[in-house]
Formats: sequence, structure tokens, C-alpha cells
Amino acid sequence: MGKAAAGTRDRLVRAALKTLTQHGFSGATARTIAAEARVNQALIFYHFGSVDHLLLAALDATSEDRLARYRSWLADINKFSDLVDAMDRLYKEDIVSGHITAVQEMVAGASSVPALRRQVLERMTPWVAFAREVLGRMVSGTVVEKMVSIDDLAFAAVAFYFGIETLTNLAGDRAQAQALFEAGRRLAPVVDAVLQSASWVGETA
Repeated sequence: MGKAAAGTRDRLVRAALKTLTQHGFSGATARTIAAEARVNQALIFYHFGSVDHLLLAALDATSEDRLARYRSWLADINKFSDLVDAMDRLYKEDIVSGHITAVQEMVAGASSVPALRRQVLERMTPWVAFAREVLGRMVSGTVVEKMVSIDDLAFAAVAFYFGIETLTNLAGDRAQAQALFEAGRRLAPVVDAVLQSASWVGETA
């Protein structure tokens, strides 16, 4: 791919992401995205084949960027208290960057466009795998590791995170989400103490 073509694709992806966050899935039309990118809308179909494929490319771009950021921030975290602080900061970044809104809009769009469902769901897989890495590291060697499936915990963590945003997005107020982070900070010392003392891995019943 030539430099000019790559530049056009990148411009379209950035325009699609901005349009998705500002106008929602239903407002992310070829005309609106092309106008934001200041290109002919025919280029969308030339480079991506369809608007849906362009929106998926935009979702890929923001997810890859944010996942790299999460990996950097959480690489050395082993305590729940540190995890809560880091997640609070990352959540605020997700809001400012438009990432969380883009994800929500694509999930909403997939619910009305069956062909998108599998593709959007597949893009959640790296997040579940990453959550498994982090949670696995935190509960390794503790009774929690024996009591609960790490895969289930990872899925629940990702579902919880995006579920919170779904509800706060509907309410138009993220104060409740912030309150959960504050509650997490209060509970963190207790969780850390339990994890640090939970070295017994015998019968759990």
C-alpha cells in the first residue's frame, strides 16, 4: 500500500471514530464520515468495502491503542488497591479519548445489525484474555485460584466494566461509576489482606 493510500485509510479511520463518538452508530453514515475526513465518500467503499467494515477498523484502532495503554499501566500491579487506582485513571482516559463511547455504540449497533454481532464480540476476546492475565497474577497461589475459575472471573470483570458504562450512558451521568471506584478504594485494603492471607489451598467446601 502506498503512502497516500495509507494516509487516506488512516484519515478515514480517525474520522469514523470521531463520528461514532459524536453522532453514534446510527449517525455514522458514509456521508458524515467522509465529510469529517474531507474526502469523497466513494473512498470509504474503495478502501474498506462498506461503512460497517470501516467502523470495525475504527474499533480495532481504538481498542489496540487502549489495550496497549492498559498493559503498560497494569504490567506490575499485584495489589487490588493499586488496581483500583489504575482502573480509575484508565476509565477517565477511556471517556476522554472516546474509546468507551465507541465501544458502546458498536455494541448497540451490533444488536440491530446481526452481521456485526460476531465481529464485535470477537473484538472483546483480547480484553478478556488480558483480564485473565491480570487477575491470574493477583490471585495466583491463593484460595481464590482454587475456588473460582479465572476464565469466569475475567469474563465477569470485562462484562462488569462495560455493563457499568452501559447503565451510566443511559442515565447520562457517570457519577455512579465514580462512586463505585471510591467504594473499591475503601474495600481494597480488605481484599488485599484476604488475598495475602489466603495461602491455604486445601478443601474449600
